[in-house]
Amino acid sequence: MSQHGFAYLSQNTFLKAPPGDAARPFAVAGIPFDGAVTNRPGARFAPDAIRRASHMLCDGTHPLFDVAPLDWLTDVGDLVAPNTALEAAREALQPQIAALLGRHHLCWLGGDHSVTLALLRAYRARLGQPLALVHFDAHCDTWVDHFGEPSGHGTWTYEAIQEGLVIPEATVQIGIRSAGVRKAREYVNDVGGRVFTARELRGRESPEQLAGVIDEIRRRVAAAGNAPVYLTLDIDCLDPAFAPGTGTPEPGGMTTAQVLTLLEELHDLPWVGMDCVEVAPPYDHAELTSNAAATFVWTYLSGVIAARRQQP
Repeated sequence: MSQHGFAYLSQNTFLKAPPGDAARPFAVAGIPFDGAVTNRPGARFAPDAIRRASHMLCDGTHPLFDVAPLDWLTDVGDLVAPNTALEAAREALQPQIAALLGRHHLCWLGGDHSVTLALLRAYRARLGQPLALVHFDAHCDTWVDHFGEPSGHGTWTYEAIQEGLVIPEATVQIGIRSAGVRKAREYVNDVGGRVFTARELRGRESPEQLAGVIDEIRRRVAAAGNAPVYLTLDIDCLDPAFAPGTGTPEPGGMTTAQVLTLLEELHDLPWVGMDCVEVAPPYDHAELTSNAAATFVWTYLSGVIAARRQQP
């Protein structure tokens, strides 16, 4: 494979975890690719910014789950790929992703949302079955083309369903609110999944207020035979007040507390991995966005580790 080295490849590690320890069951990896953005570029710098923000979490002991992911975690660095050629980038990423999936439960730091399709292809191939999908986003990402191009960061959900990478009925989108024709914004509903719009979620932050969302996700995963669940978290699911540092900000979004409540309450689903994408540090006032992203990844890791420790 060609070598694609860039100055922005991160030298930090998440939570200051030891780098490249194959014996540790959980890992963080960066995918610094933003060659498919439609508005503001900059997500290639996110892995480094999220890692630096995670250092504020000190020893990483989570106050709800009372576990420290640091004891279980390694950081394997950034994957390498061409800078702007999407299909070439996905081709370069596939073998790197596959190799890591054989060793670790991964949290991936994007990058723009186009990287999720490569990830889902790798998980589908490794697990031998389609996945349930929990998708936080302002955008439905179900357009059939990318402003005249066949694929991009706004088409990956449509492509994943069309390719059989995910189970339509076990696909749940949360926070959707951007402009879009009905065919795109209702696509997941139309194929049997569930879309929770940002409007539906307004004013609902506590576990009790979000019980309907939590129960619906659990019901769909159970109905799919407790299929492996993948989490993809586009940081623009948050209102720009909480996450200004993103390429396509959409007012009227979720709060940080809403996302944290859902991650906490769903921590014991059969998760197999997650990504956090679309953080764009050049637009990140006071590092609000990278701090939110680091906290979401930390919360996911803490919850999954806590659930694993509770298993007999």
